[in-house]
Order: sequence, then C-alpha cells, then structure tokens
Amino acid sequence: MPVLHVGDVVAARRLDAIDGTEVPVPDPTRLVHLQFRRFAGCPICHLHLRSVARRHDEIRAAGVVEVAVFHSAADALRKHQSDLPFGVVADPERVLYREFGVGSSPASIAHPRAWLAAVRGTRQQRSPTAGMGRGEDHFGLPADFLIGPDGALLAVKYGKHADDQWSVDDIIAVASRHGPPG
Repeated sequence: MPVLHVGDVVAARRLDAIDGTEVPVPDPTRLVHLQFRRFAGCPICHLHLRSVARRHDEIRAAGVVEVAVFHSAADALRKHQSDLPFGVVADPERVLYREFGVGSSPASIAHPRAWLAAVRGTRQQRSPTAGMGRGEDHFGLPADFLIGPDGALLAVKYGKHADDQWSVDDIIAVASRHGPPG
C-alpha cells in the first residue's frame, strides 16, 4: 500500500457524506483536514470526534474544512456519527484507505493510550455495546492529511496506534503554518 508524503497531489473528487451532501476534496477556497478513522462504533473515534465537534467553529475559523472517513457502511455510520457538524464519509470498500495508504495492524490496540481512550470513549457513548462493531476491522489505524486548494498535501500523519491522531490544537497549528488558502 503506497504511503503519501507532503507535496504529493491528490486527485480532485466529490465525496458523498452520510447526510446526503457532497464534500469537494480538495476544497477550492479552504484547506481540508481529511481524517481516516476506524469503524462506526469505535469508542476511540467517538471520543476524538466529539472533541473535534466541540471545537468545530475554531477549526472553520482557521480556514479548515473537516472531513472524517470511516471504513463502515453509511447505515452503520448514521447510527453513531450523524450528529457531527462536518462531513462524514463511508468507505466500506476502502477505496480511499488504499489510495491514501491507510492500513491496519494488531498494534493499533496494543498501546496503553489506545486502551485508556477506549475506556473513556465507551463511557461517553450512547450504547456500551457500540464499540463491538461486529464484522468491522478493530485493528484500523488513523491517519490525518491537510490538503491545500490545489490538492497538494501540506501535512501528513499516519497513526501508530488507534489513538494516535492530530488533536484539535494540532489541526489548528498545522493549518496556521500554511496560512489562509488563496
């Protein structure tokens, strides 16, 4: 699976979000934070995305469009992620995962930080069994990409474990290093 690097250019496309909207990637006027998550009911993803949702206005003010991709089906995502204030994209065939070089590894759940986040996330979810994700890959790794309006990758992070992703502060800091688009 190819790994992408800063400076690589991603092809323009429109992604179908689970709410029926289309999300342009890249966005012609703003930076895009394209983050790859795990499965729909993942407690670690739940915890992380709630922090992104709480500070979504700050992310937008930094000139960033937020987009989260999951390897779950849209119906499963609607049960867990439909209230997020940004684009959530289903990629059950993992087309985007392969294109962006986002994989999985048993090490994703072996790190103590992943276990701690899983416990915290499970406590905050509506259903304690949501994290079971039957039929889902529990070994998925997160990844973050900051994409400029021209499609160039401005920053890239491939997570080493399930709770190894950019925080909101990281998203804002990375975006600020690249200035406002245009």
